[in-house]
Amino acid sequence: MLVDQTLEKLNAMKLHGMANYLRSWLEKPADKNLSATDLVGLLADAEWMYRENKKLTSRLQHAKLRQPACLEDIDYAHARGLTKSQVLELSTSKWVADKQNVLLTGPTGVGKSFLACALGQKACRDGYSVVYRRASRLFDELAQARADGTHPHVLKRLAKAQVLILDDFGLEPLGAAERKELLEVLEDRYRLSSTVVTSQLEPKDWHAVIGDATLADAILDRLVHNAHRLKLVGDSVRKVDANLTRTKKPAK
Repeated sequence: MLVDQTLEKLNAMKLHGMANYLRSWLEKPADKNLSATDLVGLLADAEWMYRENKKLTSRLQHAKLRQPACLEDIDYAHARGLTKSQVLELSTSKWVADKQNVLLTGPTGVGKSFLACALGQKACRDGYSVVYRRASRLFDELAQARADGTHPHVLKRLAKAQVLILDDFGLEPLGAAERKELLEVLEDRYRLSSTVVTSQLEPKDWHAVIGDATLADAILDRLVHNAHRLKLVGDSVRKVDANLTRTKKPAK
């Protein structure tokens, strides 16, 4: 049949969105009154949406976010100092377009990593490239890259990411090599892209973690001055949820 040949040709040209929509349209008799112009427009829309979804899937896979978080799922019922206005301001991803940073601080369990991943997921949805790394894993990756000769390639990949999420920074003091690596990563990104950092420590306490006053000043200079700062407070969300589960009465 001519239709089967058309579908084969569309798939051969990798116009899978058009092929899927045409196949679906042919199965809906009620839509047969569309004009040729309208049908072509719908086919084009279907192909565009297919490709956009495919690119989004690729961005999310490349980002390797720690958890499948999104801003729409944020629970504001927990008293942790997070307001809808703060999230709304960041939800447009204008901070990424403006090459600004985001610093998320607060005690363990208050949702810093979730919020960081949610911001990363929204940035992916808005067409930006994202890379997520826990701080300790990033330093291990860079040390290994330096040992096997791929260090320039890894630095280039990190620099190309329009958003770099550095999670759990400050859990351990940095060694001499680690603080130099961090400065190199941030120098490549300064005023060119955005970095999200989560930490249990406030930036004023990062000097002790970094361990070298001169390098600490240089690192903070590239992170703090153009950053949105969100300080979360309160008890661990996991602890609160566990307590609610234990106190919830079983259904009769």
